[in-house]
Amino acid sequence: MEYDEKEYIMENHARRRGSVRGTETGEPGYHARNKAKNVVIAILALTTLFGAWQHHRAVLLRRQLDAQYNRAFYEMTGYIQDMEVLLSKAMLTSSPQKAADILKDIWHRAELVSTNLGQLPVEQGTLVNTQKFISQVGDYAKTLNGQNVKGQVMSKDQMDTIKNLHQFAVSLNENLDKFHGELSAGTMKWENLAGDGARLFSKTDVKVPQSISNIDGTFEEMPTLIYDGPFSEHMTNQKALGLSGENISEDQAIEKLGSLFGKENIRNIQKVSDNKNGVIDTYNFRFELEGKKEESVAEADVSVVGGKVVWFLYNRDVGDVELDIDKAKEIGKQFLEKSGFKSMKDTYYTEQQGVATINYAYMQDGVIVYPDLVKVKIALDNGEVVGFESKGYLMSHQERSIPEPAITEAEALQRVARKENIVSSGLAIIPTDYGKELFCYEFKGKLDDQDFLVYINAMTGEEEDILLIINSEEGILTM
Repeated sequence: MEYDEKEYIMENHARRRGSVRGTETGEPGYHARNKAKNVVIAILALTTLFGAWQHHRAVLLRRQLDAQYNRAFYEMTGYIQDMEVLLSKAMLTSSPQKAADILKDIWHRAELVSTNLGQLPVEQGTLVNTQKFISQVGDYAKTLNGQNVKGQVMSKDQMDTIKNLHQFAVSLNENLDKFHGELSAGTMKWENLAGDGARLFSKTDVKVPQSISNIDGTFEEMPTLIYDGPFSEHMTNQKALGLSGENISEDQAIEKLGSLFGKENIRNIQKVSDNKNGVIDTYNFRFELEGKKEESVAEADVSVVGGKVVWFLYNRDVGDVELDIDKAKEIGKQFLEKSGFKSMKDTYYTEQQGVATINYAYMQDGVIVYPDLVKVKIALDNGEVVGFESKGYLMSHQERSIPEPAITEAEALQRVARKENIVSSGLAIIPTDYGKELFCYEFKGKLDDQDFLVYINAMTGEEEDILLIINSEEGILTM
């Protein structure tokens, strides 16, 4: 019994010694725990380093963005200062030629201002009035430049408009100077204006600073400008002259599509959206066409006013070309007559991947009216109409009061530089870039294998436009 007790004590002591010795020599359990601990420490260190690297990159990116914004802002303010000076000079000159040079520089500066303004991190709509002002100054200068190039002196009303624009430019420069002072003093930072981008560097939402509101507020009282330019009020407030009648319902719009395609040929029709743009509001539909071998999904817009099909498109694979362009033109004309577009004449066309896109213009009293334009897409494998667009016609169409030309065709021909190369002529109404129309003689000629068109104003004898006709494998285009 004594022996067994002594032996037990010795064995127990040996186990304790082995246990202690195991911690000193590193048995497998200890190594595993120590290794896991080291891995965690390493991960934490790498995470910290990666976070610091990310922060450093964010700071560098912020600095790079600030540098870009500063460059755009300083360039923009410099160009606006130039515009202010040039507007002053425009009020002082009495020479149409000198005025044309000054106005051309104003126009150019306005384009540069718009470019730099678009690079600033200001939320959309914040500077809408400023953008409108710059656009109007540029386009007004462009319009007057064209007038002065022809030797016409600016009228008193035009001079008064220049004076008003100059006063607003002065006010704009004053507000920009104040904002520049805030940037220089550090009381204002670009990240405060960057909208969603600011949240990459800040956890708080930032409101648009009052200084920016002051800049745009300069133009709240700016009078309406009516002039021959794309940003004039009479252009931005256009109405669709070719639309008339009462507003129709969604069901009535579906009936209109049925009359065009045949009710029996339309299935699974559904309204996708209501498109309300203030000019031509439409119902947008998607539907399937019956009797097709493959997927036959088509889409169309029908105007709310009057129920006119503004456009439709049916994309499908087109097989081998079986029809020539003359047959396609005839098919397109028949389709237009069926759709209510009378007295249409084909003009130019393109042909791509077996589909001809043909332009048709309205004819009135023997005069071709180019603004009233409709486009029809014809598949050249079987003559199917696979597309149609009538927005140009719906925006412009009306019965014009066409006057008798003030000059004869022979007199107009004398104004053409290459009169000996003219092969055909006629009367036409052409659109300008600014929504107006010009009554002209259209002369078609050919010089060194290059077809061209010259338009001479039938009332004034002025040369209004020159177009080159491009004949290619894809069709006939003008430029």
